[in-house]
Amino acid sequence: MKQSLKNILFVIIGLILVNVVAGLAFTRFDLTKDKRYTLSQTSEDILAQAKNTILIDVFLAGDFPDEFNKLQEETRQLLEEYEALNPNINFNFINPVTAGETVEIAAQRFVQGGMRPEQVQVRDNGKTTQEIFFPWAVVSYEGRSIKVSLLKKALGATPDELVSRSVQNLEYAFSDAFYKLLNPKSKRIAVLKGNGELQDGNIADFFATLRESYFIAPFPLDSIAQKPKATFEALNKFDLIVAAKPTKPFTDAQKFALDQYTMNGGKSLWLIDEVNMETDSLYNETGSTLAFPRELNLRDMFFQYGVRINPSLVEDLYAAPIVLATGEASESRYSQMPWFYYLSVTSPENHPINTNIDNPVRLRYASPIDTLDNGIDKTILLRSSQLSKVDGVPKIVSLEEISTDPDPKAFATAPQNLAVLLEGDFTSMYKDRVRPEEMDGLPFRASAIKPTKMIVVADGDIIKNDLGKNGEPLQLGFDRFTYTQYGNKEFLLNAVNYLLDDSGLINIRSKDIALPALDAQRAVEERGKWQALMLGLPLVFLAIFATVFILLAKRRYR
Repeated sequence: MKQSLKNILFVIIGLILVNVVAGLAFTRFDLTKDKRYTLSQTSEDILAQAKNTILIDVFLAGDFPDEFNKLQEETRQLLEEYEALNPNINFNFINPVTAGETVEIAAQRFVQGGMRPEQVQVRDNGKTTQEIFFPWAVVSYEGRSIKVSLLKKALGATPDELVSRSVQNLEYAFSDAFYKLLNPKSKRIAVLKGNGELQDGNIADFFATLRESYFIAPFPLDSIAQKPKATFEALNKFDLIVAAKPTKPFTDAQKFALDQYTMNGGKSLWLIDEVNMETDSLYNETGSTLAFPRELNLRDMFFQYGVRINPSLVEDLYAAPIVLATGEASESRYSQMPWFYYLSVTSPENHPINTNIDNPVRLRYASPIDTLDNGIDKTILLRSSQLSKVDGVPKIVSLEEISTDPDPKAFATAPQNLAVLLEGDFTSMYKDRVRPEEMDGLPFRASAIKPTKMIVVADGDIIKNDLGKNGEPLQLGFDRFTYTQYGNKEFLLNAVNYLLDDSGLINIRSKDIALPALDAQRAVEERGKWQALMLGLPLVFLAIFATVFILLAKRRYR
C-alpha cells in the first residue's frame, strides 16, 4: 500500500515538473507544408510594438454557410498565433445577428458602419441558394479602430476558391491593421496638379483609402514658374509623387524639379497617356474619332531612366466590355460588347505588387512600354496577352470595329509591357545638359544620393473611378454599367505600399497557402457510392470479426 502511494506521489510530482518546464519553455510547431501558421518576421516586429491591449472582434460566429467554416477556423488559428506571440492580443468571435433582429436588419446596420455583408451562392445536393454572411473584423487599440475585410472576392470564384484566397490574405490584412494602429502616419504623398491631371472627383476613392495610412496633399507644380526655389524645396519634402494622367506638356523647369526630386531619393508613380483618346468622343453621329499622340515633353526624361512609352495603342482579344445603347426612349436597350482597346489584364504575379490580386486590371487605351538597358533594375508588372496587337497613331477609332470579326493573325504580336517598376541608382537627365535658366542657383545632383524607385504605367485611366448618378465617387475599379469589379485599386494600393513600405508588409502578400478543396460536383455525383461505402464497410468488418470470433471459440471449446 505504501509503495502504491509512493508511486502515485512520484507520478503527481513528475506531472507538475513537466508542466512547469513546459510553461517555462513554451513553443509551437508548424507542421504544415506551406507553413501557414508561421508568422512572418514583419508581423512579429509589428506586434512587438503593442504595449497595451489590442482587441479584435471577429464576426464569424452564429449561422453562416458551411463552406466558410474553414475561413472561421483559419482565422481563429492565426489569431491564436498572434496571441501566443503577444499576450496583449485579445480576440472574440461574435454573432453579427443579435438577439431579436433579422439578418436583413443586421445587414443594414453593418452597411451603415462601412462593412458591407456578402451574398454568396451555396450549392447543396445540386441546388444553388443565396446566403448572407458577415466576413469582417474590427481591430481596436487605445480608442482607435480599423475595419478588416476577411473575404477576398473574385469574379466567378467558387466558395472554396474564395476561402483559399481569403486565407492567403489573412496575415496581411491583420498585420496591416496592426501597423496602422501602432504607427502614426508619417509618409507624405504629393498629387501633382497644374498639367491637366484628372479632376479630384475621379481620383477621390483611391486617395481616400490612402489617407488612412499617409498624408495626402495636392501639389501645384505649375507654381514653379513664379516661385522656383520655394516650389523646388517644397517638392523635396514629399516621400512620393503621383502624376494622375497629365494632359498638358511639362515645362523644362518642371522637369528639372522632378528630375532632382528623383535624384534626392524621392519615389514616383507615373500614370501616363501618350495617346489622346477618350471613349466619350465616340458618342457622336459618326461613332468615330481621331486618336493622336499627346505631347507631354516627358519622353527624354523617361528615356534617361530606362523606359520609353510609345505613342500607339494596344488592342487585346482579352478585352473588357463597352456598353452601348440601341433604340430610343422606352425601346432603348443596353448591350455589352468586347472593346479591344479596353484591356483586361491578368497580372503575372512575379512581384509582391501584382501577387494575389483578385480580379483583372482594366486599362483603357493603353500604350506599349519599351525597356532600355541602362543599369536600372526593371520588373514588368502588367503586360497584355499573347493575343494582342499595336496600332500606330494618328488613327480613326470607330465603334464599327465592334461589328467586325477580328483577324486572329493580326493579334499575334508578342505581349506588350504596360506597367514597369524601376529600381536602382538613377542618373540625372541634366548630367550633360544645360539646365533651365530659371533654375540656376538651385542645388543640382548628377546622380541619385541613394537607390530609389518609380513605377510607370502607360495608362492614366487606371486610377480613374466612375461617378454615381449624383456625382459621388464610386469604388475604383467598379464599372457601374456592367457591375464588374476590376483589380485596379488593389494593384495601385500595392504599388504605393511597395514604394513607401519600410515595414516589409507588402512581402506578406506573396505568402503562398494551398488549402485542399472538395470537388463539389464530384461529391454530388458520387454521393451514393460513398454513403454506401461508409455505411456498409463497417458492417462488413463487423461480420468478418464476428465470424472469426465464433470460429475461434468453437475451435477452442471443441
